[in-house]
Amino acid sequence: GNAPPGVDPEAFSWFQTVDVDHSGFISVKELKQALVNSNWSSFNDDTCLLMINMFDKTRSGRIDVYGFSALLRFIQQWKSLFQQYDRDQSGSISFSELQQAFSQMGYNLSPQFSQLLLARYAQHSPSASIQLDRFIHICMQLQSLTDAFREKDTALAGNVRLGYEDFLTMVVTRML
Repeated sequence: GNAPPGVDPEAFSWFQTVDVDHSGFISVKELKQALVNSNWSSFNDDTCLLMINMFDKTRSGRIDVYGFSALLRFIQQWKSLFQQYDRDQSGSISFSELQQAFSQMGYNLSPQFSQLLLARYAQHSPSASIQLDRFIHICMQLQSLTDAFREKDTALAGNVRLGYEDFLTMVVTRML
Protein backbone atom coordinates (compact mmCIF):
# COMPACT_ATOMS: atom_id res chain seq x y z
CA GLY A 1 0.00 0.00 0.00
CA ASN A 2 0.84 3.66 -0.05
CA ALA A 3 2.42 5.64 2.77
CA PRO A 4 -0.07 7.38 5.10
CA PRO A 5 -0.23 11.19 4.87
CA GLY A 6 2.78 12.84 6.53
CA VAL A 7 4.95 9.70 6.38
CA ASP A 8 7.95 9.59 4.06
CA PRO A 9 7.43 6.75 1.50
CA GLU A 10 10.94 5.41 2.21
CA ALA A 11 10.23 5.36 5.96
CA PHE A 12 6.92 3.59 5.28
CA SER A 13 8.65 0.96 3.17
CA TRP A 14 11.27 0.38 5.84
CA PHE A 15 8.56 0.27 8.53
CA GLN A 16 6.86 -2.60 6.67
CA THR A 17 10.17 -4.49 6.54
CA VAL A 18 11.04 -3.86 10.21
CA ASP A 19 7.52 -4.77 11.43
CA VAL A 20 8.37 -8.48 11.26
CA ASP A 21 5.21 -9.63 13.07
CA HIS A 22 3.00 -7.34 10.92
CA SER A 23 1.36 -5.88 14.03
CA GLY A 24 1.41 -2.33 12.71
CA PHE A 25 3.89 -1.41 15.44
CA ILE A 26 7.64 -1.60 15.98
CA SER A 27 8.86 -3.11 19.25
CA VAL A 28 12.26 -2.60 20.88
CA LYS A 29 13.29 -6.06 19.62
CA GLU A 30 12.26 -5.26 16.03
CA LEU A 31 14.00 -1.88 16.16
CA LYS A 32 17.19 -3.47 17.49
CA GLN A 33 17.18 -5.96 14.62
CA ALA A 34 16.82 -3.11 12.11
CA LEU A 35 19.53 -0.71 13.32
CA VAL A 36 23.27 -1.24 13.01
CA ASN A 37 26.36 0.81 13.74
CA SER A 38 29.13 1.40 11.21
CA ASN A 39 30.91 -1.73 12.48
CA TRP A 40 27.73 -3.78 11.84
CA SER A 41 27.04 -4.25 15.54
CA SER A 42 23.38 -4.00 16.56
CA PHE A 43 22.20 -0.94 18.41
CA ASN A 44 22.27 -1.34 22.17
CA ASP A 45 19.04 -2.46 23.89
CA ASP A 46 19.02 0.55 26.23
CA THR A 47 19.42 3.00 23.36
CA CYS A 48 16.60 1.34 21.41
CA LEU A 49 14.38 1.49 24.50
CA LEU A 50 15.22 5.19 25.03
CA MET A 51 14.29 5.98 21.44
CA ILE A 52 11.09 3.90 21.47
CA ASN A 53 10.01 5.65 24.67
CA MET A 54 10.77 9.02 23.13
CA PHE A 55 8.44 8.41 20.16
CA ASP A 56 5.85 6.19 21.88
CA LYS A 57 2.91 8.56 22.30
CA THR A 58 0.64 5.88 23.80
CA ARG A 59 3.19 4.52 26.33
CA SER A 60 2.63 1.01 24.97
CA GLY A 61 6.33 0.19 24.55
CA ARG A 62 6.12 0.29 20.76
CA ILE A 63 5.75 2.86 17.98
CA ASP A 64 3.45 3.18 15.00
CA VAL A 65 4.43 4.24 11.49
CA TYR A 66 4.31 7.95 12.42
CA GLY A 67 6.57 7.43 15.43
CA PHE A 68 8.90 5.31 13.32
CA SER A 69 9.10 7.98 10.62
CA ALA A 70 9.94 10.62 13.27
CA LEU A 71 12.49 8.24 14.83
CA LEU A 72 14.26 7.78 11.49
CA ARG A 73 14.53 11.57 11.06
CA PHE A 74 15.86 11.79 14.64
CA ILE A 75 18.50 9.09 13.99
CA GLN A 76 19.52 10.74 10.72
CA GLN A 77 20.11 14.05 12.50
CA TRP A 78 22.25 12.33 15.14
CA LYS A 79 24.11 10.38 12.46
CA SER A 80 25.00 13.62 10.66
CA LEU A 81 26.27 15.12 13.91
CA PHE A 82 28.17 11.92 14.70
CA GLN A 83 29.87 11.96 11.29
CA GLN A 84 30.80 15.61 11.80
CA TYR A 85 32.57 14.78 15.09
CA ASP A 86 34.13 11.58 13.73
CA ARG A 87 37.00 13.61 12.30
CA ASP A 88 39.11 10.64 11.21
CA GLN A 89 36.07 8.97 9.56
CA SER A 90 36.73 5.76 11.52
CA GLY A 91 33.02 5.13 12.14
CA SER A 92 33.44 5.65 15.87
CA ILE A 93 34.13 8.52 18.25
CA SER A 94 37.46 8.49 20.11
CA PHE A 95 38.23 10.24 23.38
CA SER A 96 39.57 13.40 21.72
CA GLU A 97 36.64 13.49 19.28
CA LEU A 98 34.21 13.07 22.19
CA GLN A 99 35.89 15.94 24.06
CA GLN A 100 35.58 18.17 20.99
CA ALA A 101 31.95 17.13 20.45
CA PHE A 102 31.00 18.02 24.03
CA SER A 103 32.78 21.35 23.78
CA GLN A 104 31.12 22.24 20.46
CA MET A 105 27.71 21.23 21.87
CA GLY A 106 28.27 23.68 24.72
CA TYR A 107 29.08 21.23 27.51
CA ASN A 108 32.00 22.29 29.70
CA LEU A 109 33.02 18.82 30.89
CA SER A 110 36.37 17.79 32.28
CA PRO A 111 38.56 15.26 30.48
CA GLN A 112 38.07 12.99 33.51
CA PHE A 113 34.28 13.03 33.05
CA SER A 114 34.60 12.37 29.32
CA GLN A 115 36.92 9.47 30.12
CA LEU A 116 34.35 8.13 32.59
CA LEU A 117 31.66 8.24 29.89
CA LEU A 118 33.99 6.57 27.42
CA ALA A 119 34.80 3.81 29.92
CA ARG A 120 31.09 3.34 30.66
CA TYR A 121 29.74 3.38 27.10
CA ALA A 122 32.57 2.30 24.77
CA GLN A 123 32.67 -1.17 23.37
CA HIS A 124 35.41 -3.08 25.12
CA SER A 125 38.26 -3.00 22.67
CA PRO A 126 41.91 -1.90 22.64
CA SER A 127 40.96 1.50 21.17
CA ALA A 128 38.12 2.67 23.38
CA SER A 129 35.64 4.46 21.15
CA ILE A 130 31.90 5.00 20.89
CA GLN A 131 29.59 3.82 18.14
CA LEU A 132 26.60 5.84 16.89
CA ASP A 133 24.07 4.15 19.21
CA ARG A 134 26.06 4.95 22.35
CA PHE A 135 26.72 8.50 21.13
CA ILE A 136 22.96 9.03 20.78
CA HIS A 137 22.41 7.48 24.21
CA ILE A 138 25.01 9.68 25.93
CA CYS A 139 23.78 12.86 24.27
CA MET A 140 20.12 12.14 25.09
CA GLN A 141 20.97 11.48 28.73
CA LEU A 142 23.24 14.54 28.98
CA GLN A 143 20.53 16.76 27.52
CA SER A 144 17.86 15.36 29.81
CA LEU A 145 19.97 15.69 32.95
CA THR A 146 21.14 19.17 31.91
CA ASP A 147 17.50 20.22 31.53
CA ALA A 148 16.76 18.87 35.03
CA PHE A 149 19.77 20.72 36.45
CA ARG A 150 18.73 23.98 34.78
CA GLU A 151 15.28 23.71 36.37
CA LYS A 152 17.02 23.87 39.76
CA ASP A 153 19.76 26.34 38.70
CA THR A 154 17.41 29.27 38.06
CA ALA A 155 20.24 31.81 38.52
CA LEU A 156 22.39 29.94 35.94
CA ALA A 157 25.23 29.84 38.46
CA GLY A 158 26.43 26.38 37.46
CA ASN A 159 25.70 24.83 40.83
CA VAL A 160 22.67 23.99 42.94
CA ARG A 161 22.00 22.92 46.46
CA LEU A 162 19.64 20.00 46.81
CA GLY A 163 18.93 17.17 49.15
CA TYR A 164 19.72 13.55 48.44
CA GLU A 165 16.12 12.57 47.67
CA ASP A 166 15.69 15.63 45.42
CA PHE A 167 18.79 14.51 43.54
CA LEU A 168 17.47 10.95 43.20
CA THR A 169 14.08 12.21 42.05
CA MET A 170 15.74 14.46 39.48
CA VAL A 171 17.79 11.59 38.08
CA VAL A 172 15.08 8.91 38.14
CA THR A 173 12.45 11.10 36.49
CA ARG A 174 14.93 12.03 33.75
CA MET A 175 15.97 8.50 32.90
CA LEU A 176 14.09 8.30 29.62
